[in-house]
Amino acid sequence: MNKVEAVESSQTPSKAVHYGLWVAQVLLALMFGMAGAMKSFTPIGELSKSLPWVAESPAALVRFIGLSELAGALGLILPSVTRVRPRLTALAAVGLVLVMALASLFHLSRGEAKAVPVNFVLGGLAAFVAWGRSKKAPIAHR
Repeated sequence: MNKVEAVESSQTPSKAVHYGLWVAQVLLALMFGMAGAMKSFTPIGELSKSLPWVAESPAALVRFIGLSELAGALGLILPSVTRVRPRLTALAAVGLVLVMALASLFHLSRGEAKAVPVNFVLGGLAAFVAWGRSKKAPIAHR
């Protein structure tokens, strides 16, 4: 193996990383898409039955969180699939890391520490996608 081949092979991401990123992107998009749709379109009274914090929060905040989650879910998939501005996928993932960090702080402030591990797992997966799609295995632009 000459120097050029060695450099090229060390810079090419493995297929396992690429597939792992796609699995994480799809799982996160499904989770955030469902949660975002629920917070965006379900009547507040009905939503507060399954999410008690909703009753104590401004409706505009609940809708904003839902729309942010929906935008993040779309951003995880569409730019990568269409290969139109695929760097947006990493930015969407960073946005979802921020949403999960804020959700963790919110739940801790309400004494809901049991909800925080889910925030950490989703935030960790989003951080993996952000890192992977920006550094390790970016998707080429059309």
